[in-house]
Amino acid sequence: MSVFVSGANGFIAQHIVDLLLKDDYKVIGSARSQEKAENLMKAFGNNPNLSMEIVPEISKLDAFDHVFQKHGKDIKIVLHTASPFCFDISDSERDLLIPAVNGVKGILNSIKKYAADTVERVVLTSSYAAVFDMAKENDKSLTFNEESWNPATWESCQSDPINAYCGSKKFAEKAGWKFLEENKDVVKFELTAVNPVYVFGPQMFDRDVKKHLNTSCELVNSLMHLSPEDKIPELFGGYIDVRDVAKAHLVAFQKSETIGQRLIVSEGRFTMQDVLDILNEDFPVLKGKIPVGKEGSGATHNTLGATLDNKKSKELLGFKFRNLKETIDDTASQILKFEGRI
Repeated sequence: MSVFVSGANGFIAQHIVDLLLKDDYKVIGSARSQEKAENLMKAFGNNPNLSMEIVPEISKLDAFDHVFQKHGKDIKIVLHTASPFCFDISDSERDLLIPAVNGVKGILNSIKKYAADTVERVVLTSSYAAVFDMAKENDKSLTFNEESWNPATWESCQSDPINAYCGSKKFAEKAGWKFLEENKDVVKFELTAVNPVYVFGPQMFDRDVKKHLNTSCELVNSLMHLSPEDKIPELFGGYIDVRDVAKAHLVAFQKSETIGQRLIVSEGRFTMQDVLDILNEDFPVLKGKIPVGKEGSGATHNTLGATLDNKKSKELLGFKFRNLKETIDDTASQILKFEGRI
């Protein structure tokens, strides 16, 4: 059985590919360039169960056609992880909204055209950004769960890059559910969405540690490079380890109970103070070189903002997530090794 992973060289996707290969799946991945495809193949030791296809631009609705023309009869599972995640943009529609939505529409249309009878399960990598209302995240009277949807409109979400990213995840996921509803008599596949919060944890390969990391891990990296007198950024949200997000993708297509579900993957809430507490306690090399703040005043000790209720998702997935200490320790250790500090 072959599994197709779009955007296979992404932070989450690399961990997904690793788990799939360890479970003896045949994996077909996509990357935007031949160089990125070859680098990933090399990183996985040129594993014979991994092959790559080039998909340069997911905003084109026929971007995945050649993949399913070539492999459609072999692919049973599709994990669509490819989606833009960047805030340094000049045009919200062009850089975030259209690529995210067209990526989903395009890959599902390609399945419909070339693999309608063979693809059995599709998992969309969505986000908690598609679930919560950013304007009401501080409202302690609210609870967000698997039934909640970001209320942003196509126009309102273009107010700034962060809202645009959140909107892109909502509209992309909505496009997936709408496509299935409109084509349920034509395609065979069942759909599941995975909606992670802030995703921390180590890069799959040490070679991918750089001065600046992917958006979530950069939050940890930036704290590790503050001076003791620097102001601590005010930010809180849910956290999850990348390895648990990857595992959730496999469970999402392996279990029948997850069909038609939105799976919020979150272990708990955090603030930057919580991350600093762990860094200061567990890494002597950082002690005295980064801010201390008000120890013990973070989200792990206090209720902050709206409640995130994902009990249903945890029950469906059926495995225990890593705690904040473990995921921050593993993230920071890899960074410090890269810098030659431990």
